[in-house]
Amino acid sequence: MEPAAVDVAVIGAGQAGLSAAYHLRRRGFETVGRAQRGDETFVVLDADAQPGGAWQHRWASLRMATVNGIHELPGFPVPPADPAASSRDILPAYFAEYEERYALDVQRPVAVRAVRRQDDDPDGRLLVETDHGAWTARYVINATGTWSRPFWPHYPGQERFLGRQLHVADYVSREEFAGKRVVIVGAGVSAVQLLDEISHVAETFWVTRREPEWVEEDFDIPARVAAIAGVEDRVRRGLPPGSVISVTGMHWTPWARAADARGVLVRHPMFTSLEEGGVRMPDGTFVAADVILWATGFRAAVDHLAPLRLRTPEGGIRVADGRSIDEPRVFLIGYGPSQSTVGANRAGRDAVRAIVGERTAAAA
Repeated sequence: MEPAAVDVAVIGAGQAGLSAAYHLRRRGFETVGRAQRGDETFVVLDADAQPGGAWQHRWASLRMATVNGIHELPGFPVPPADPAASSRDILPAYFAEYEERYALDVQRPVAVRAVRRQDDDPDGRLLVETDHGAWTARYVINATGTWSRPFWPHYPGQERFLGRQLHVADYVSREEFAGKRVVIVGAGVSAVQLLDEISHVAETFWVTRREPEWVEEDFDIPARVAAIAGVEDRVRRGLPPGSVISVTGMHWTPWARAADARGVLVRHPMFTSLEEGGVRMPDGTFVAADVILWATGFRAAVDHLAPLRLRTPEGGIRVADGRSIDEPRVFLIGYGPSQSTVGANRAGRDAVRAIVGERTAAAA
């Protein structure tokens, strides 16, 4: 079967992908099923069976009042919601309504297997191979985020541990750990938030690779600008984006203050190995554990871009202004400095603006 042809293929229907689709519609692009002769076209391909991006997979106890950094999609505000409501109930419904309101015709569940150059023409088309056929596109806007690629560091003895090991991506609620001893690994927002939550029903033991450097100042606009600039520099040079904490430092969130007030925000150095019943600390002492919770972050879900050979020896992809430096037909949004919800919205807009500008110049 011949691949279906579009001008723009958007991969992923989370915050960044829907932002890009919205701006494509605003600029006159049409979905393939609604296009008339002469229309420029786009398609949105999403691996999830339902709308909602990563929000549909977040833990049930993550409430609207405590969602970190939520930002509405462009053109349509988040409907009023009970602060105590679960974010994974409210936000997927909001995403679904958004898709319908703007007739984005998201194709799902469609898993993109590979993106490759169709030929040697640098101005030619890209071939997008999926588990439901193939597409060709003049441009690809990759908006696959990180949620599908949880990062599990390896430590000696990991396979010997007889208790339960899970990543934040697998966490459901604190009740499953009631009465247990839980080792929480990581220094990010999720680690501290779940430390505060789980410590109400279980004994917790918090470990990090480095001593946290707590920042007393508010994470204000100048601090955000500086943090984003640091990440932009890294991805422009082809370095991995790095963790948020490595750029911003540890800020005093409500969860951190709550855990500190109850005396459970006690950091220990990272263990050196795992054993059947717990972990071995650097000083040789043994800490018993029933559960290891790896709050160790995520990596960019870009394996399907491997045929383009964009990854540098340092492990990143060279990106400037949301666009691949080594393959300008590919935009990476929700990558590096645009990982936040606000950044993803802007990156979607800017990618479409760049595409429209090039198309207009080419037609002149």
